[in-house]
Amino acid sequence: MNAEASVDARSPGRPGKVNLQRLYVMRNLAVAAQLGAIIVAREIYRIHLPLDPLLQIIGGLAVINVLTWLRLQSARDCGEREFLFQLLLDIGALTGVLYFTGGATNPFVGLFLLPLTIAATVLRPYYTWLLAGITVVAYSWLMTHFVPMPPSLGDVATGFDPMVTGMWLRFVINSALIAYFVVGMAETLRQRERTLALAREETLRNERLVALGMLSAGAAHELGTPLATLATLTGELRRRYRGPEYEELQESLGLMRGQIDRCKEALGEISASAGGQQAQAGHVVPVRGYLLDTLEQWTRMRPGVAVTPRLDGPESLPRILTERTLSQAIITMLNNAADASPQAVELNAEWDSEHLILEVCDRGAGLAPAASATVGQSPFSTKEQGLGLGLYLAHAAIKRVGGQVSLLDRPGGGTCARVELPLNRLSAT
Repeated sequence: MNAEASVDARSPGRPGKVNLQRLYVMRNLAVAAQLGAIIVAREIYRIHLPLDPLLQIIGGLAVINVLTWLRLQSARDCGEREFLFQLLLDIGALTGVLYFTGGATNPFVGLFLLPLTIAATVLRPYYTWLLAGITVVAYSWLMTHFVPMPPSLGDVATGFDPMVTGMWLRFVINSALIAYFVVGMAETLRQRERTLALAREETLRNERLVALGMLSAGAAHELGTPLATLATLTGELRRRYRGPEYEELQESLGLMRGQIDRCKEALGEISASAGGQQAQAGHVVPVRGYLLDTLEQWTRMRPGVAVTPRLDGPESLPRILTERTLSQAIITMLNNAADASPQAVELNAEWDSEHLILEVCDRGAGLAPAASATVGQSPFSTKEQGLGLGLYLAHAAIKRVGGQVSLLDRPGGGTCARVELPLNRLSAT
């Protein structure tokens, strides 16, 4: 999985689109507020406003918002120029409403600051200054060009005149909408920073894995000759010492030859993967059969370790493509458990048609405090001679097929490595 895919997966939405969604909500509120202000002005203060042009402007703003909603349904993101155009539409609509309601004398003229504040939060400085200049021009034009506000004919019992009430309401609207948008924008920026941080970590892990892959391919090439030499020497020793008095030696040499063959097989898989072949055996087996085959491979490697398997799931379904890297990851966790407690290793697995949950448990010393925090992030080992690569690479292999790994303290002592796998990534189609 590449970094871009990871970002898309974790991000709740692209910042430009999220900001346009917030502007869409604010514009709906603005349409409702303008209609409410007209009703209050006519019914309470008895101010006779020019309804036809005002309703046309507000209706046009509503149509723009419908088009914006349609745009949000199909757009993956919104660029800065598109967002600037949307703010210019709002400024134009506000200028038209103010023109027919007193111009610069209208207490709601301060709403010009709202799109400017949004632009300063979202857009680059060039666009913000452009919008500021257009806003200043619109405000200045309204100082000399406007339809005068008719006088109030109502008798308001509260004692508030329209100017004072309008100034108070403008302050409330500005405060609420600025808080809504700026707080939301700040959260979007924080989410974006978290997403970028995760992407950077993913890139660093991928680079480290690539380096390890190159080193592994080089090691496979370098180790091929020594292993071939050992295999030849082992064969010669077995032929030379054939008598019954060498039965114990023959048994040891046979075990040694088996381990050498296993090493050659593993190095062959590394070389094949480095050469571009898929790290898959390619055949289809049921989940139960796959786990049993993997367990059988491991028991041949560690014949002296006692393991207790518990497999709970359908016998023949689902069927999956065998995955060598995943098998190696499971074998690595079994090896870690065997190193911790050779006589008490448990393999528990349960699955259905969609998920596989696998646990490898031991009765060792328990979970190291730093292990859980560093699993999958960097090589880590508590063994005196350990390199820490096993669990690190196992985590990478499991994550590559969409799985997750977690280390848990086991009740009664010991550790459980828990693997959760979506079988749709492994299923045969």
